[in-house]
Amino acid sequence: MNDTYIIDLFWKRDENAIRMVDEKYNSFCYSIAWRILTNREDSEECVSDTWFAAWRYIPPKKPSKLAAFLGKITRGFAIDVLRKKYAMKRIDMHISDIKEEVEDLNRTVAQSMEEHIEAEELIGIINGFLTQIPERDRDIFVQRYWVMETWKNIAERHQMSKGAAKQNLLRNKRKLKKILEKEGRL
Repeated sequence: MNDTYIIDLFWKRDENAIRMVDEKYNSFCYSIAWRILTNREDSEECVSDTWFAAWRYIPPKKPSKLAAFLGKITRGFAIDVLRKKYAMKRIDMHISDIKEEVEDLNRTVAQSMEEHIEAEELIGIINGFLTQIPERDRDIFVQRYWVMETWKNIAERHQMSKGAAKQNLLRNKRKLKKILEKEGRL
């Protein structure tokens, strides 16, 4: 199944688009939701909500990368569910370990976003930064901040200690901060 074909089905309002996107991206989107929520029912609901959100957003949007588009929607739904749970009661899960880190990164990025065009430029800077760092460093950065992977899994994936993985990410966050400061984004 070609992503372009699936997107064309969405544009034609063909309900087979939902079936095809579910077949191709269910496990990918479910894993994103699961890493944030660690709850089967909530994760499945986020994935289901993602398909209907894609139905609403395509058209008018025409995503260039369907996986990233769906992953972003799923991540947003999962974070919303998590926020609701935090509002109702305190929960103990790995996500609480990175909550401050993500909020710190979000604050750093949010400080520099005043308008939509500036946001696009900022995304370009971050993407440029990610293409300049070694593949392993890029994977650690993306796995931690986009996929919200645990330190244990990141360390195992790269055959390193959790401390080494944390140091790697800290160094790269500092590099990104310097680039953002140099570009006048902070």
